[in-house]
Amino acid sequence: MDLSIVIVNWNSGDQLRACLASIGASAAQLPPGCTLTQVVVVDNGSLDGSDQHLSVQSCRLRLMRNDLNRGFAASCNQGAASLGSDLILFLNPDTRLYANSLAAPVALFEQADHARTGIVGIAMVDDSGHVVPSCARYPRAWHFASRAIGLDRVWPRAGHYMLEWDHAKTRQVDQVIGAFFMIRRDLFEALSGFDERFFVYFEEVDLAWRARQAGWVSVYLAEARAYHKGGGTSSGVKDVRLFYSLRSRLRYGRKHFSLPERLLLWVVTFTLEPISRVIHLAIGGRWGEVRHVAAAYAMLWRQRFRPPRSACASDPATSADGKGVP
Repeated sequence: MDLSIVIVNWNSGDQLRACLASIGASAAQLPPGCTLTQVVVVDNGSLDGSDQHLSVQSCRLRLMRNDLNRGFAASCNQGAASLGSDLILFLNPDTRLYANSLAAPVALFEQADHARTGIVGIAMVDDSGHVVPSCARYPRAWHFASRAIGLDRVWPRAGHYMLEWDHAKTRQVDQVIGAFFMIRRDLFEALSGFDERFFVYFEEVDLAWRARQAGWVSVYLAEARAYHKGGGTSSGVKDVRLFYSLRSRLRYGRKHFSLPERLLLWVVTFTLEPISRVIHLAIGGRWGEVRHVAAAYAMLWRQRFRPPRSACASDPATSADGKGVP
């Protein structure tokens, strides 16, 4: 098998260069006969110079520039459109690969007992080197309800994220984090890639669900690791990030939930959750962040679930930090 990598960039600064620098060393450990054919960086109108002077050791790098921010899903599809490799890795710029980050998942795809494995993710570690939760269940409306009322804090299995599991063993899961999302190219093309109606967030959840419906599974590989900073370039724009997360959640529900469940999702999103968010912030003395919640919901109502032009042109949410556990 051969491999290509797609990275979507928006003002990620030195994070992107560190990510690219780590790819060469990891690619050198690929199994015999496996080649990293190309790294594609899709830049969504960065203004910080992060799209300048890029290179990957021992691999061809292709830079695709967009004048405006097309969104994470559309940019991933754009980067993958011309690739002919057996496997595609969608990688966040706020990650850094280790020696076995590429070799181990590629080897897993080649195993006979993983012939129906379509998507693979690996263990993600934080600044302290600890493995952080990065897998999730297919979300249902009651998962969001349990989180809004705090039930998932006392009973983690009631939530969407797999917080009850230590991520210490390789296993089949519903969804792996989009920060490191390796998929068979023929499967990606058969599913028509990511659904571009998701500007950012939930696009990998939707793709994993459609892959499962087509008879493929997702696997979390604990033996391989990569560093993931999380938060990325969107950490300073919490209102926009929350807006896109809420909007993508509603679009996911509209696409996959029954009418009663969609109604429950609306009730949770527009009543229970904003109240619980404000209470949680107030208890923690974080009154300054209440305005971010208010601004996010104001955008959600004002735009009527259509992307605001100003946010699309400079959207900070494409670092995909919300694809794991916030």
